Amino acid sequence: MEARKVDNTRLSSSKRTNPAIRRRPKQKKRSTSWLWKGLAIVGALSAIGGASLGSFLSATPFLHRQLTAAEASIFRQNNSFSRSTLQVPEVTQPVNILLLGIKTNLSDIRTDDRTARKQAGYDAESDSLDGLSDTMMLIRFDPVTKKVVVLGIPRDTKVEMNGKSVKINSIDQENGIGQAAKAISTTLNGVAIDKYVRMNNFGLEKLIDALGGVTLTVPKDMKYQDDSQHFYVNLKAGKQQLDGNKLLGFLRFRKDANGDLGRMQRQQIAIKAMLEQWVNPMNVARVPQLMSIVRSHVDTNLNVEEIIALAGFASGSAKGQTQMMRMPGDYNGDGRHGTSYWLPNEAGIKSKMAQYFGHGEVDNTPIPIEKLRIRVQDTGYYPDATQRFVKTLEKAGYKQISLDRDPKALKENLETTQINVQYGGPVAGELIKEKIGVGAVEVDTSGDLYADITIKLGKDWSKKK
Repeated sequence: MEARKVDNTRLSSSKRTNPAIRRRPKQKKRSTSWLWKGLAIVGALSAIGGASLGSFLSATPFLHRQLTAAEASIFRQNNSFSRSTLQVPEVTQPVNILLLGIKTNLSDIRTDDRTARKQAGYDAESDSLDGLSDTMMLIRFDPVTKKVVVLGIPRDTKVEMNGKSVKINSIDQENGIGQAAKAISTTLNGVAIDKYVRMNNFGLEKLIDALGGVTLTVPKDMKYQDDSQHFYVNLKAGKQQLDGNKLLGFLRFRKDANGDLGRMQRQQIAIKAMLEQWVNPMNVARVPQLMSIVRSHVDTNLNVEEIIALAGFASGSAKGQTQMMRMPGDYNGDGRHGTSYWLPNEAGIKSKMAQYFGHGEVDNTPIPIEKLRIRVQDTGYYPDATQRFVKTLEKAGYKQISLDRDPKALKENLETTQINVQYGGPVAGELIKEKIGVGAVEVDTSGDLYADITIKLGKDWSKKK
């Protein structure tokens, strides 16, 4: 499948110009954000024994290894963070953060480091950051749009390094975080990367447990066993709370028809759930434990002040304002006749960087509705309403419509119809919403992997006459 070349970003004039639409939510979000930020600082100060606010906020980044001058220069220094009049850290300019999730096996640990680390009480598998990058995402916190944008980068993405083709997930392990960030920036049409976060699987597991787990919907039954790696997955479909071990199984599982694309989709589902559930004042009491985990298992050039600012921004963003997407491209094959690479679609990448990351000029040319691939999913056994829905879309001019007829598909029984846009831009979703008169539009990759737009029908449509 070739990714779409153009994303449409035009919004209706009423949504841009009517101040009444924005005023109340903005005030509510601001008060929640200030509450979280204030409590977070108080909790953090208590966690470090009552030190002064100034000394706490001037803490150095959680670096496992000091960056060289050349490595540090790769990351943009744009002063995205500042303090309010009350000395509360804030995100004041858009900031792009590279997130790498490291899969660490004992075989990944550098041989010459093992003995010394073992003598120092170092747990090779749980403490190391020497492995391949199993998860790769570029996350944008944008105070201008009030949104968080998450771009998934396939780990098999083909790049050139030292005159040969390699998979992008190997660069951090072989050449360091600076070269990994540089390669990712180049692949994404030169978009700037401000900060990075590297975390291994075991650190994520501990962080999840410390925060009390995460609630999400497992789309289907998942069962897998690998005795050699002590890796086991046994999850039933449905909405549930997952602890650290179960969430790792959810994230790493790939033994289905969708392979790594399905795994990347689940990673984004988990990230979205974490952002919406974890950043709240109730977690202030857990600050001491969280800081301990971060120091042991996270390598980042963010400092405490910047982490607090990001947490405050995330808590101040309304639920549903997280936009999830995948880097455009396609596989060159199944790997049976050579290495399987994800080949970037340069035109699609250029469009997404302009539309969602503020890098380049946005092309507002709309995709003709007859070319949009739409997948319709009945989430609550509404066969008659589903057929009526398809006819409504066909009457409106949509041509490429398919139904999810999988008898094992999860029935979520949604109250509100979800219009999940993967390609075509949010305006394409808003146009469908206007045609059907119900629903909520999100830029999201939780739907069908091979559709431009996935529509999950809810009770609001089944009740509509």
